[in-house]
Amino acid sequence: MDLLGLGAVKQLAEGLAGLPMFPYFDTAHYIVSVMALREQPGALEVSRRSPFACWFSSMLYCFGGAVLCGIIMSEAPVAPLANSTNVLLASLMWYLVFYCPLDAVYSCAAVLPVRLVLTGMKEVTRTWKVLSGVVQASKKYQDGLFVMIAVGWAKGAGGGLISNFEQLVRGVWKPETNELLKMSYPTKVTLVGAVLFSLQQCRYLPLQTPELMLLYTVFIVVNKTRMMLMGSSSSPFAPVESALYRTLFARPLTYAPLTNQSHTPTQTPSCPARPESKDASVPNGSSQTDEAQDHSENSKKTN
Repeated sequence: MDLLGLGAVKQLAEGLAGLPMFPYFDTAHYIVSVMALREQPGALEVSRRSPFACWFSSMLYCFGGAVLCGIIMSEAPVAPLANSTNVLLASLMWYLVFYCPLDAVYSCAAVLPVRLVLTGMKEVTRTWKVLSGVVQASKKYQDGLFVMIAVGWAKGAGGGLISNFEQLVRGVWKPETNELLKMSYPTKVTLVGAVLFSLQQCRYLPLQTPELMLLYTVFIVVNKTRMMLMGSSSSPFAPVESALYRTLFARPLTYAPLTNQSHTPTQTPSCPARPESKDASVPNGSSQTDEAQDHSENSKKTN
């Protein structure tokens, strides 16, 4: 079923689906990924102290999705490094971004118009990574919808999902930056793409693969460009997330907290209780009558 209905748009979708990623789009992906690493706190110091650790972190930024995807699919995690051409290209971009004389490459790539173009090209590669992960999982698990989502998500956003391991390579340990605790925008939008492509592979969406690729690519490129131009880091999914949280997961304030204190009776503050004696439990009148009876009995005995 053709929902787009326009021949020109359909041709554009088919042309985008057949667009090769190597070398231009892959190069943009490597440059933007290494620049993101360089802008991390302490990354320049690590590049001076240990170039190998810096290079290894850069490879995790560039190929983290493929590595995590291989682990999930019970394949060799080093399989992405088997493509020597891509590894050499990524290593060249790493060297130019960190060690180029006069910092020329990073300075040129950091200019806003150039960075917009590079970031847009990187977002295009995200579509291919998510789709390739979903297709890879569907070949092994044809009806495994959740497996497709997990593998597509891992391949498209693996660099962020393994960020804690990458930080350990640089000698940094920040467990509070775990992507599962606080997802960033790239992780969220990749998860949405993985869900959409998985539903399309299972024929739950009435869209062809090129059409969905075009729609998803346009969305992520336009939204990322808007965020960079406005200098905003707010996610477009924030209103939906807030509504779902208040509807499904927020506990009403009228409910009492589930603690042990709610089951124990509350005690009012009072003066400390005095120790009770046997005489105190008997009324004063009865004690006086007992004393009078004892006195009369003693007098009778003496008489």
